[in-house]
Order: sequence, then C-alpha cells, then structure tokens
Amino acid sequence: MSKAFTREDAEPPEDLDAEEENPIPPGSRNYMTPDGARRLRDELRWLVNAERPEITGIVSWAAKNGDRSENGDYLYGKKRLREIDKRIRYLTRRLENTEVVDPATREDTDQVFFGATVEYTVNGGPSQVVTIVGIDETDLTRGRISWVSPVARSVIKAREGDTVTLHTPEGNKELEILEVRYEAVPIDAFQPVRSTWSPNVK
Repeated sequence: MSKAFTREDAEPPEDLDAEEENPIPPGSRNYMTPDGARRLRDELRWLVNAERPEITGIVSWAAKNGDRSENGDYLYGKKRLREIDKRIRYLTRRLENTEVVDPATREDTDQVFFGATVEYTVNGGPSQVVTIVGIDETDLTRGRISWVSPVARSVIKAREGDTVTLHTPEGNKELEILEVRYEAVPIDAFQPVRSTWSPNVK
C-alpha cells in the first residue's frame, strides 16, 4: 500500500469504507464523456499530489504541539485527511471502471444511446431537451442527466418519433421523442478549491 494511505498515528479510524450507494447496475461499466473523465482524473491527481501532502504536513506539525485532544489544528487536519482519503477512494473506483464514450464521434443515428441529446415532450406538453451523460457529470441546470436516471432509462434505445412510458410516483407519463442528435459535451475543467483554514501558528 502506498505511504500516502497509511495512518500517521494509532487513533481508531472512523468509517473510512463508508461510500455512497453505487447507482451503477451490477456488471455495467461507468460510462463517461471524455471531458468528464478528464475532470475526475485532474481532481484525483490534485488530491494525491497537492492537497493531501499539504494537509499531512500541517497535521504532522500540529501533532508536535501538545495535547492532541485539545489541538484544533490537529483535529481539523485529521478530519480533512479522512475526507480527502474517502474522496480519493471514490474517484479511484470510479475511474477504474470507466468507459469513455465520445458522443461527437458516434456514427449518425436517430436511436438514443449514451451521450445523446434528446428533445422530447411529456404528455404533449412543451418540448424539453436533455443530454445523457455519466453519473458524475450530471448537471440539471444544463439539462445533463445521468444515464441511470428514470428519463434516460425510458428513452435509451428508442428512436425519433417513438413514444415511451416514464414511470413516476405520480403515475405513468408518455414521452414522445422529437429529435436525437450527438455532439460534444463540454464539461467544466476541475478547479481546485483552496481551504480558507490555516494552522494557528504561534
């Protein structure tokens, strides 16, 4: 095991293996667009090479400053390290199972697959447009929905002109697919968020 993942002391660990429930169906790959996969790789690289070493250094310094049970810098630093390690494990697992699919290179088709931008109506109402992306790329403000979401599952493999049924807690809804197209899906680049916390150096 890498030294980056060893504990600095003998304190009992918190539940470091507690992860979010995995929504990926068993046996399925973690489909992502090229930009989405690049964003996760950039975040993982930054956590491992920049933020974790920095916080580890602060914790090591704070550990030398007396009673750890009342050392705010030490306690906060250890908490932040646990958060970082949990995120590193999450990203590593996601990327290990990733299959990158570029919608911009898919051959022309009117059938809905991962990466499709789909225009549809619900029960004959106003048209809506969504793009089917990876679980970690979902952005409802931009109409980007996960490929495991109810809407995506309803329209996958359907074609322009088809009407499919969306099952909801409020009842079934009819989705009519008006247009299917494939185009590049730009995902914002990863931007490190620097902590405003700094050790109480005296």
